[in-house]
Amino acid sequence: MQLSENKILLVDGMAILFRAYFATSFGGGVRRTSQGVPVNAVHGFVRYFMNAVETFQPTHVICCWDMGSTTFRTAQYTGYKANRPAAPEDLVPQFDLVKEVVASFNVPNIGIEGYEADDCIGTLAAFYKEEADIVVVTGDHDLLQLVDTRVSIAIMKKGIGNYAVYTPESLMEERQLTPAQVIDMKGLMGDTSDNYPGVKGIGEKTAHKLIQEHGSIEGLLANLDAVAKTIRAKIEADLDMLHLSRELATIHCAAPVTTDLALCCWEYERDKVLRKFEELEFKSLVALLR
Repeated sequence: MQLSENKILLVDGMAILFRAYFATSFGGGVRRTSQGVPVNAVHGFVRYFMNAVETFQPTHVICCWDMGSTTFRTAQYTGYKANRPAAPEDLVPQFDLVKEVVASFNVPNIGIEGYEADDCIGTLAAFYKEEADIVVVTGDHDLLQLVDTRVSIAIMKKGIGNYAVYTPESLMEERQLTPAQVIDMKGLMGDTSDNYPGVKGIGEKTAHKLIQEHGSIEGLLANLDAVAKTIRAKIEADLDMLHLSRELATIHCAAPVTTDLALCCWEYERDKVLRKFEELEFKSLVALLR
């Protein structure tokens, strides 16, 4: 196989697992095995996962995971993600189960203590983009900062099989932003889901306008005299938090993770997957296997 023909699918495992859990548990009923083990999120994950493989036709697949809530970002800012509720009780046992299912497809599970899945994805994308096209499947818009000429971000939309695929061109067309400006936007407006504030009193519209006009946070700070007095006062009052928020928003693309591409080929053994499906009573998913 020529290197140029490689296409790596990087899967944001936790984002998809949580999506699968909430998509299937909103009615109150959770799918369980005959032994009472909750498996609704894993079942949904497999459906999303197989659809992504079918849609993007990768030669290689890697699945990245968060490894607990303590990371270098929580060390920088104790409030980081502190507003997140604990995972639902029925979901907790599925964290290990889903990795077993991924492993049954001979797909590596990648994660490292102290870093988020985003950092693993960013690092692997940066490492492999010279020798492969990369597609990242996620529900997380923060990953748009990784968009590059050979890195596409496929944001999952409602339902299975619906993706908004971002390239540098489509990101600019839809949002009038470069990947680097995605980070600067977060520095200014903060992120309520990750629980860091940015500059108090600056929302998305104002942040977008400022980045459009000045190109970057550096450009903005160099031209504060040209900014409306009220906005200037807000920025000056929150300079430290502006810089910290931008740092928290930045995906770390030099995390200590690596994997041998030869171990990531999309070549699973049907019998091995079938045994795992049988154990979890996933009879309806067998049709997805080739």
